[in-house]
Amino acid sequence: MNLAETGLLAAAGVAAGVVNAVAGGGSLISFPALLAVGYPAVSANVTNTVALWPGYIGGALGYRAELSGQRRRAIAFSVTSVIGAVVGCLLLLVTPEGVFHSLTPILIAMASLLLAVQPWLKRRLSASERLSRRHHRTLLHAGLLLGGIYGAYFGAGLGVMLLGILGVFVHDHLQRVNAVRSVLSLVINTVAFAAFAFFGPVRWYAVAVMAVASLTGGFAGARVARRLSPEILRGVIVTFGLGVALALGLR
Repeated sequence: MNLAETGLLAAAGVAAGVVNAVAGGGSLISFPALLAVGYPAVSANVTNTVALWPGYIGGALGYRAELSGQRRRAIAFSVTSVIGAVVGCLLLLVTPEGVFHSLTPILIAMASLLLAVQPWLKRRLSASERLSRRHHRTLLHAGLLLGGIYGAYFGAGLGVMLLGILGVFVHDHLQRVNAVRSVLSLVINTVAFAAFAFFGPVRWYAVAVMAVASLTGGFAGARVARRLSPEILRGVIVTFGLGVALALGLR
């Protein structure tokens, strides 16, 4: 890998860290960057998961206060999410490179659209704080199972997906729901991290570059979030993601 490609990965890592801190969807930047430097789709996906994993630790730690009193809930939801994540890892590791390459444009487009509807999901969550609703346990855990599978298999937009699932079925304050979401994101990505680190085609040089860069971007993102409109950033990322999906689909 030459200096220009290393610089591209570093820049993508910083940008992904900032975007994840501000609006979510950082993988829509980092994953295409790994494809751009020539990594095969599966290798790029597992490398992206491993490289961005440290950022999820900070996200969960940042919600320690809101997690107070939610230990049983977080554990119960995590068990289901872990099962889904294991299935997702197995699916990815046995998926032929050609098949995953064909699915990549669809997955990126889905993640982009998921990010696009994030404001609607947030409004739905805000409304749910004022409404009394039953916990539909079976549907909730089915949703978390699917979220775990998706998160380990591809992952971009996972946080938005989990927030939407929890918001529909969990009647609690938005910040407490988001705190549980951060734990589940960490749990799912930890399973994926462990599986891919041992059994996946991880490109460790890229991980080293992007992990440090994404941590830097994550810290910077907290400051950027106070100055930059999330709506503008979201629009840019969604447009970029759909453009990448279209370009890959036409290849």
